[in-house]
Amino acid sequence: MPEMFPASGVEELVRTGGPCRRDVEVPAGFKPGDKVRAKNLHPKTHTRLPRYVRGKIGEVIEGRGAFVFPDTSALQQGEKPQHVYCVRFEAEELWGPDADRSCANYIELWEDYIEHVK
Repeated sequence: MPEMFPASGVEELVRTGGPCRRDVEVPAGFKPGDKVRAKNLHPKTHTRLPRYVRGKIGEVIEGRGAFVFPDTSALQQGEKPQHVYCVRFEAEELWGPDADRSCANYIELWEDYIEHVK
């Protein structure tokens, strides 16, 4: 496996963090107010898509900018930077009819994780 980062720089990286935000030419595919469904993906490798939101419908609250896509980065398949969105999921949508209707979960999701609800 190729070395991704020199061991001599690990201490500094852990102490200061590493920037993952990227400038991209691609316009955002979603905007605040859009109804979206988290894709029902089941990769055998790394993902930041929580299982409990897969297949569930939410609403885009805000765009966060573009960031390195962790699914490809973790596999050394490139950064594949893309837009990230804050998506609100009502508790009832996630946990069923007995959930507290006054609650919601806000989750940051990469563009590859969501699709427009028709």
